[in-house]
Amino acid sequence: MARKKPTDNAFVFFDITYEDGTLSSNRKIASAELLGLEGDSPAKSLIEAQDRKIAAMSGTPRGPIRVIARSPGQ
Repeated sequence: MARKKPTDNAFVFFDITYEDGTLSSNRKIASAELLGLEGDSPAKSLIEAQDRKIAAMSGTPRGPIRVIARSPGQ
């Protein structure tokens, strides 16, 4: 019987405020993406990539991000 590699299924949640004042809460980023020396700074580009994918599917683009912060209590 073959063993599976252990996977890290942990996520970090972020609250996003866009330039137009809209909010997006609990946006999920895999914690493995944030393990480098940069801390949470890669999260912005990952959230922007998620926004582009969502915009491509829905046809309604999001505005630029003003503030990104970890969700409290996560």
